[in-house]
Amino acid sequence: MSDIKAFKGIRPIADKVAQIASPPYDVLSSKEAAEMARNNPISFLHVVKPEIDLADDVDPYSDVVYATGKKNLEKLISDGMMKQDAAPCLYLYRQIMNIHGKEHVQTGLVAGVSVAEYEQGLIKKHEFTRVAKEADRTRHVETLNAQTGPVFLTYRAQDNIDTLMQSLTQRSPVYDFVAADGIRHIFWVIDEGAQIEQLVGAFSKVPCLYVADGHHRSASASTVGRKRRESNPNHNGTEPYNHFLAVIFPHDQMMILDYNRLLFDLNGLSPDAFLLKVAEKFEVTKTDAKKPNAEHVFGMYLDNQWYQLTAREGTFDANDPVQRLDVAILQNNLLAPVLGIGDPRTDDRIDFVGGIRGPEELERRVAAEGAVAFTMFPTPIEQLMAIADAGQVMPPKSTWFEPKLRSGMVVKPL
Repeated sequence: MSDIKAFKGIRPIADKVAQIASPPYDVLSSKEAAEMARNNPISFLHVVKPEIDLADDVDPYSDVVYATGKKNLEKLISDGMMKQDAAPCLYLYRQIMNIHGKEHVQTGLVAGVSVAEYEQGLIKKHEFTRVAKEADRTRHVETLNAQTGPVFLTYRAQDNIDTLMQSLTQRSPVYDFVAADGIRHIFWVIDEGAQIEQLVGAFSKVPCLYVADGHHRSASASTVGRKRRESNPNHNGTEPYNHFLAVIFPHDQMMILDYNRLLFDLNGLSPDAFLLKVAEKFEVTKTDAKKPNAEHVFGMYLDNQWYQLTAREGTFDANDPVQRLDVAILQNNLLAPVLGIGDPRTDDRIDFVGGIRGPEELERRVAAEGAVAFTMFPTPIEQLMAIADAGQVMPPKSTWFEPKLRSGMVVKPL
C-alpha cells in the first residue's frame, strides 16, 4: 500500500506565487541563485539557499545559514506573502513544458508520504546519498521545522487514479503561471473530505512508490522523523513528522532527458590513440548526428567532429539491470579503462551536463575547457523501476528529470 496524508500547507498568496516559487535548491550554484534572486526579495531561494543573503566567505553549512533560512520563511509568513491552509488538504500540481517542439504535460499529487514506508523499502530508492548533502538537508528541515522542497516520486500508472485526477483538475486552479524558463505551473487545492478520502483510498492500493529525484530530501525526512519519534515519549504515529512532502506522478508521464559527460583531458592519449582505444569496445563512425537515437549507442564529440559509438557485442551483460544501462556501459568500457575515471562521483576530471542544455553546450565547453564529450540516450523510467525493485542502485548521474518541481509552491510544516 501507499500511505498518503493531507496536511495544512503553507502557500503563497495567489498574486505572489510567480515571484515566490523558485527552482529547487540543488540545480543552482549559490552564485547562480544569488543572481536570480538579486532583485526579488520574496524569492523562495532566500529560504532554500539562504547563504545568498550572507557574505561570500560564510561556510554554507554554518549555523547562521540555516537560521537565515528560518528567518526568511517566517518573514514571508508574517508579511502575508504566504499563508497556511485552515484544514488538511491534498494538492494537484501540473507542469507543462515545450521541448523540442512538443508539449509535455505531467500532473502529480502533492501529499505527505510515509516515513515508515520509506524505512520499510516501500518507497524505493535507486541512488546512494552523500553524507554531507544528507546532513545539510536534515539541518535545514530541523531548523525551519518544515519541509520546503518536495521529493519527486513516481508509481506505475493506474487507470482509476488517472481518471480521478483528471476529474479533479476540471475545477479552477488556485495558481496558473508561466515561470521565467517558459514552464507553466498549475496548482489545485483539494480540501473536500470526500475527495481527499477518494485519493487516499486509491493510493492505498498502489503497492509502492519510487524516488525519481530527491534522494537526499527523502533520506533527511527519514532522519528527522526517526529522531523526533525517538525523542517523543508520547509518539503515536499521527504527528506531522511521520510523513514528508512529495509530489507523486504516474510513470508514463515522466520525462527523463539525457545526462551527458564532459571530460577535461584524454588521460595522456593523443586524439588518434584515443580513437583506437575506443574502437576496441565500440563501433566508431563519423556522423552529423549529435545525439544517439537508441540504447547502447553514444554520441562523442572530439576535435570538432561528432562520432557515433555503438557498444560491441559482449561488452556488457544484457541480463543485469545495472550493467546493461548505457551509463554503466560507457563507464565500464571507456571512462574507467581508457580515461582513468574510477569514481565519477569524486573525480574532478569529469563533469555532467543535463540534456536540457543541448549538445551545443557540450561543443561550447569542449572548445573552452574540455577534451571530449559524450551524449547519452535517456534512461527509460522502466529501467529505473526495475533496478529499484531489485534493491540495486544506478551509477551516478544516470537520470535527468524535467521539468523540475518548483520550491515554495507549498511547504509542509512539522
